[in-house]
Amino acid sequence: MPEYFVVRGTVESGDKRGRELGFPTANIALRDQDGSLGDGVWAGWVRRADGTHVPAAISVGRRPTYYGADGYRLLEAHLLDFTGDLYGETLAVWLGTHLRQQEKYASAEDLITALKNDIAAATQWTAGHPAASLPAPGESPLGEVRRVAG
Repeated sequence: MPEYFVVRGTVESGDKRGRELGFPTANIALRDQDGSLGDGVWAGWVRRADGTHVPAAISVGRRPTYYGADGYRLLEAHLLDFTGDLYGETLAVWLGTHLRQQEKYASAEDLITALKNDIAAATQWTAGHPAASLPAPGESPLGEVRRVAG
């Protein structure tokens, strides 16, 4: 049975850097600032408040390109093929497969190239792992990372 990490949280306003780069994200604060869930980029799914599921490329960590090791750890989900306002909405996010570690990039262009690759990998992974097969997220405090089995 596949295992997932699941985070429930309310979308908060960020510095809008993802939007400026062409990859808007839904930002969710993490309770775990020590990193028991390792930093990195994941492919997964997001369930919106209305029950719809949207595939996503998800970053967990401190955003080293802009903040180094001093950034606040958060989850940033880029919902694939989605446009709209998610601020204030409570989402459930399934982290399905780890794509890569977070990296510090020398330029915005290098970061954009990596994000495009992440989106391609997330699209491929979610195509083979439909939302209908996701385990129930369970109830947990907002921003808490949980491990759930399918």
